[in-house]
Amino acid sequence: MNTNQTSHFQFIIKWFVPIAAIIAFAAWMYISPEGALGKLDAVGYAVCHRIDERSFQIGDRQLPLCARCTGEFYAAGLALLFQGFVSGKRSKLPSRGIIAVFVLFLLAFGIDGSNSYLYLLKQTSPGRLDQIPNLYIPNHILRLFTGSGMGIALAAVLYPIVNQTLWKVQDDRPALEWKSFGILTILIVCINLLILADSHIVLYPIAYLSALGTLSLLAIVFSILWIMIMRQDNTFEYPKQLWLPLLAGFTLAMLMILSIDLLRLQFTGTWSGFPGLTG
Repeated sequence: MNTNQTSHFQFIIKWFVPIAAIIAFAAWMYISPEGALGKLDAVGYAVCHRIDERSFQIGDRQLPLCARCTGEFYAAGLALLFQGFVSGKRSKLPSRGIIAVFVLFLLAFGIDGSNSYLYLLKQTSPGRLDQIPNLYIPNHILRLFTGSGMGIALAAVLYPIVNQTLWKVQDDRPALEWKSFGILTILIVCINLLILADSHIVLYPIAYLSALGTLSLLAIVFSILWIMIMRQDNTFEYPKQLWLPLLAGFTLAMLMILSIDLLRLQFTGTWSGFPGLTG
């Protein structure tokens, strides 16, 4: 493209993306359930099975995501926010020692998830898998802690990759060091203990934080994809320059959520968990 063509294309994009964002958001608002928690349910509905028995409850109402996904996405959202404050433009991955801890988090997530899935299959198809023993009876405590460990690991890897993609001038230091990792982990553990206390004062904000964490992760990933497609890697100097890629990422995230919501709703006819799956 020559200079005039490039300028014309950029002008079109600057108008197209905001209009597309408004249309996508309006369409999603229209099809999603009523009320603030209903909207949060529609976010969780796109990424989580939402089985009632595997979710924390506010009274007789389940949270937008199951216990494992609640831990994963609230922790990921909080970890990204934490690193935004303490790490700035640091763009190096954590040390090998911290990565080794993340591998343990991943193994715990995989083992507990697989054991939980086997338990679910045994309940929904009794007799067929009884010969395969469970390691233990699944429970909300392990779902929450393994999920939140996975969320920390996801955010700790994603954050420096984002910085490596965005900034023209980077800070070549680890985005997460042992001290900040320790503080973040203690913070997540304390919040998990508050969640397990089953207080409505804690569960309401966690419902919002887990759904917003889900949306934030999707929007960030799509924003990075947009930047790569538009060949804008390592061209940004200030956060205010990111408004268009972030809006594009948000639009793509909303379109993905809207598409999955519509497909799943058409298939199941309910905003709750998959019919027939319990326990």
